[in-house]
Amino acid sequence: MPSTKIFRSIGVIVLGIVIGAVLSVATDAILESTGVFPSFAEQQANGSPTWLLLWATLYRTIYTFIGCYIAARLAPGNPMRHAMILGVLGFIANIAGGIAMWHLGQHWYPIALAILSLGAGWVGGMLSKKKLR
Repeated sequence: MPSTKIFRSIGVIVLGIVIGAVLSVATDAILESTGVFPSFAEQQANGSPTWLLLWATLYRTIYTFIGCYIAARLAPGNPMRHAMILGVLGFIANIAGGIAMWHLGQHWYPIALAILSLGAGWVGGMLSKKKLR
């Protein structure tokens, strides 16, 4: 039977994913509802302006970092591994999303998110290790 350490590891990784996703979706919704960002339908019809994608890249990377940092801090052992697992999962998800949506929008956006998710995982893991000392 698997140990509770494995379940806790899975739990903190899922928590990191949920934190990044909830913060991203909530920010998208707030920016759309206040008129800062155009609606998703408008973005699909007219394309997303570069400034919008740059802004989304910034806050999504910060949220990925936050999720990786929290997962690393709560990890039952080897915080860097937990943070980097989240970074790799973000990389895979963004590459998959980029492939699925390649016909829409600017191609640099999912690639940037994929690369930055690895960096966010690394920074989150490194900072959590410094805090744990």
